Amino acid sequence: MLIHEVDLNEDVLAKLISFSENWATENSCYGYRPNDKSDIEGNRIFFAEDNGTIVGYLFGKVCGSKQMKSIMPEGTPYFEVEELYVTPKKRSQGIGEKLFRFAEDAVKTEAEYMVLSTATKNWKAIFHFYIDELNMNFWSARLFKKIEK
Repeated sequence: MLIHEVDLNEDVLAKLISFSENWATENSCYGYRPNDKSDIEGNRIFFAEDNGTIVGYLFGKVCGSKQMKSIMPEGTPYFEVEELYVTPKKRSQGIGEKLFRFAEDAVKTEAEYMVLSTATKNWKAIFHFYIDELNMNFWSARLFKKIEK
């Protein structure tokens, strides 16, 4: 398994868009739609490859905290994970964890925290992954309920 950072080019962009189209068809996340170029530009991109085949990705960027004073001081640098995806056949093999830890190591001189939001329908599994396996902390939640008319 090779985990590495890549620069955005047309091939990388096409691969990320293809993966996001596949992810959208899984219907596993509320409101997820396939990415376009504007969703990806400006992010750091990490790939997981297995025998030369890309089997997962993570992308995100370093930000400075704004209006998050209850969580961290204003201006605190953090890495916002925009997306972490592993192909269905390669899930539960530690690839997502390797991607996350590689990205964490890559940004540790620029950011104090790794931060992400999730819209998954399987919140128990995703909480297990991020909290139990990656040692993240649960700091806040935003819940939604459709108003019946």
